[in-house]
Amino acid sequence: MKRPPEDRSRLSRVILKILTEMRWFAPGVGYKRWLVLTIIGAMLMGLGLALIILQFYRNTTNTDIIPILEVLSLRILARPIRVLLFGGLGLALILTGIWGANRALLKPFERSGRTAIDTLQSYRRRERGMRVVVIGGGHGLAALLRGIKEYTHNITAIVTVADDGGSSGNLRREMGVLPPGDIRNCLAALSSDEALLSQIFQYRFKSGVGLEGHSLGNLFITALGEITGSFEEAVAESGRVLAIYGQVLPSTLTNVHLVGDLQKPDSQEVMQVYGESEITETPGNILRVWLDPAAPPAYPPTVGAILNADLIILGPGSLYTSLLPNLLVEGLAEAMDASRAQKFFVCNLATQQGETEGFNASDHLQVIERHIGRHMFDLVICNRNFKGKLGQEVDWVVADQALHENYKVYEADLVDDLYPWRHDSQKLAKVLVNLFEERTGPLE
Repeated sequence: MKRPPEDRSRLSRVILKILTEMRWFAPGVGYKRWLVLTIIGAMLMGLGLALIILQFYRNTTNTDIIPILEVLSLRILARPIRVLLFGGLGLALILTGIWGANRALLKPFERSGRTAIDTLQSYRRRERGMRVVVIGGGHGLAALLRGIKEYTHNITAIVTVADDGGSSGNLRREMGVLPPGDIRNCLAALSSDEALLSQIFQYRFKSGVGLEGHSLGNLFITALGEITGSFEEAVAESGRVLAIYGQVLPSTLTNVHLVGDLQKPDSQEVMQVYGESEITETPGNILRVWLDPAAPPAYPPTVGAILNADLIILGPGSLYTSLLPNLLVEGLAEAMDASRAQKFFVCNLATQQGETEGFNASDHLQVIERHIGRHMFDLVICNRNFKGKLGQEVDWVVADQALHENYKVYEADLVDDLYPWRHDSQKLAKVLVNLFEERTGPLE
């Protein structure tokens, strides 16, 4: 009698699973030898146990088994020595086999200078770490991600897709894709191997017709989008290639552009500027920005990540061109407001030419609240180390009196000693984790 199709399908899956598991015994894996050693150790321990219970068989009517046990048990030796020999040697072989098997499994994941157990404990701790959502764009967001991944792997980076400059802008205009630049930076920052693979991903061509100025990562994400048929799937696949900790999500899948009202210098006249890159390059004070088309829907997984987060961090990043384009997406600010997570705002270290000249810390918060119409941050983190030389027309952002009067503020040394206008990844991540633990309890 023939088997029903569903039975044959189930049998095929079982056979396929067995064949897959049998790959552990393939040549070159380095696992079989330790398994065999463990089995031999178990056999020797069994013989040691047999020595202990041998005396209970001496009165049995089945006397045929006694000579066999006496031969296997090396009767010429004293009983305690035989028990110690078989039991101790068997236990030692079992432990060695288990140790070797674990080493064989963990060897590919060891880092230079760290033992296998340190690697495993660190991975498990970060795997159970807090659920962090980081919102922003540009190099500031990448710097934060590079530090926070040392404490948890449950990271979601939410990135703006309003960029229209450089390689991303060219691909956007020529290929009709969402800009991959900020997403590429975050993928590289979250990569488990920043030594080589992420550097290749960040490589920018310096010459070549059609290639000059383009980043290899941007081209890679664009190509994957063509292959998979969707931008979000291309980002996910790129994350798998780089073996990232966490995930990177666009704030929206709508092809949005940033539009701004700017007040001309030394004039009351207001002009409308279209495009993120044009806003920062046009002289004048930015009064407000918005997205075109207006109120684009948020990417659903992005909203889900925000609602399930333990900690939400906004910044660091360009105020008008990295932070606000995310918050202006419909449903994103509302999800932040509804989330039970702790909400931290990380203020920039220095003012940014074309966006925030003359700003102090409270000015950043006022601009955000004016655009989203609400006060939502539990804590504002600012820098207090003003040593170091900044560029021309760039000033330190100071936690002014107005900020302390209206917000809970924490000040710390967050400066990268080599590049004082940038946040130090390790310093910033440590401060954020410590502040989170103080408010919610230590991480397990």
